[in-house]
Amino acid sequence: MIIGVPKETYPGERRVALVPGALPALTKAGLEVLIEAGAGKEAGYPDAAYEEKKAKIAPDRAGIFSAADVILQVRGFGANPEAGRADLAIMKRDQVLIGFYDPLTFPAAVKELAGRGVMIFALELLPRITRAQVMDALSSMATVAGYKAVLMGAELLPRMFPMLMTAAGTVAPARVFVVGVGVAGLQAIATAKRLGAVVQAYDVRPSVKEQVKSVGGKFVELPLESSGAEGEGGYAKAMDEAFYQRQREMMARIVAASDVVITTAAVPGKKAPLLITAQMVEGMAPGSVIVDLAAESGGNCELTKAGQTLTAHGVTILGAANLTSTVPYHASQMYAKNISALLLSMVKEGGLRINLEDEIIRGTLLTRGGEVVHPQIRELLGLPRTETVERKTT
Repeated sequence: MIIGVPKETYPGERRVALVPGALPALTKAGLEVLIEAGAGKEAGYPDAAYEEKKAKIAPDRAGIFSAADVILQVRGFGANPEAGRADLAIMKRDQVLIGFYDPLTFPAAVKELAGRGVMIFALELLPRITRAQVMDALSSMATVAGYKAVLMGAELLPRMFPMLMTAAGTVAPARVFVVGVGVAGLQAIATAKRLGAVVQAYDVRPSVKEQVKSVGGKFVELPLESSGAEGEGGYAKAMDEAFYQRQREMMARIVAASDVVITTAAVPGKKAPLLITAQMVEGMAPGSVIVDLAAESGGNCELTKAGQTLTAHGVTILGAANLTSTVPYHASQMYAKNISALLLSMVKEGGLRINLEDEIIRGTLLTRGGEVVHPQIRELLGLPRTETVERKTT
């Protein structure tokens, strides 16, 4: 069985789906790996490094899709809605594709993929169970984004993060406020703390308080009813506008006293909740910084522009987009481990075995046999409910 890894075509994307270090496990399982020439170059992995690990190099993208039984990507069509469309014409029926496809945001792209007769596995839909942790690419990429958000905030802030006692006097530490304590938020807290900042954090889920403390932050408790804020798998649930209004009013004082605010609040498949209003930005001290990690889904700050850095009322607002691509070497390394683990869970005796009784396989499967088969995506598309689980292995 041939595994193909094409070069990423999303604008500015520097990651690659497989790194040379991931290849021995695949070849040991009886798989042949075919890499598009230059696919890993921008992540720091030259073609020669892949060849040393017994991969073959294909000169063009069409050759990858023509030869491969399985395609591994970072951003497939859906997560790469414009440039990724060109791949539709070179896909083969019954070809298996694994990667990020952003199906909750772009379900129509899933329908187009189904029309090509390919079998898609979306890493965004991986169930949050212990056995799936090694495959959890969302968490891996959030770790990278949380780390980089702090570095970018520190770079833009006209102050230093740590407290320093010098002959010229004492420098007070920077005050960092992290909103949203998922994986990205926790990594942001830990990184800001390591740089010497005083760190506070808030999340609608009170259950994360101990996690905040464990990485050196202080949890901000707001007197809000949030018993229904945690959804399936530990993700935050969308709340009503009245809740967010009360939340903003209570957070305004903390935001105003912060030098750097990092927002990470997102709800899968929905517009990011508005947490920082223009009025709250106006109340911040000149020189303060907001790093909005939810920029690509609408932004947590009212003034955020995705992919842009702007200044309003003396405050710098970074609409962070695809931060993981700015740390491509290690982001690719982590992603390769995740996607390889999912692929190998389906490999037996050198071939692919799709066991639909497996919760992981069933949960990530988007399309099969020309149909959209994932219940949640079918619902988003307005398609009728159907029996998607065949009690057999194919």
